[in-house]
Amino acid sequence: MKKVTALSQNQFTTKVSNNKHVIVSDEPKDIGGSDLGLRPTELLHASLASCSSITMRMYANRKEWDLGEIQVDVERIENDGEEPYLDKKIKIGGSMDDKQLERLKFIASKCPIHKLLLKAIDIRTEIN
Repeated sequence: MKKVTALSQNQFTTKVSNNKHVIVSDEPKDIGGSDLGLRPTELLHASLASCSSITMRMYANRKEWDLGEIQVDVERIENDGEEPYLDKKIKIGGSMDDKQLERLKFIASKCPIHKLLLKAIDIRTEIN
């Protein structure tokens, strides 16, 4: 897997690159950002949503299932007295029976980002 670099030169606007593609992350104007891109938390949600969609599509392609359009919505839910959690809702455009839908739900939980988020991750930080 390639390295990803975040480069910020002014306030919160940050260019994120893997040396081939660039996306912009930022914060909303009401907290001092320029609102030029997704917030970092939204990028995390986007990673989970897109990985789930891609993983289901790969599986369905092998099974020759026509999923049609896949929509994956991810939202952080915070309720008083509860630990926050990510709520992942999936809509499949194609005609699937209950057994296929249950299998796709299982497959969506096997995407690499979903599995990574379920584990504690050791992050080692250096600063120069």
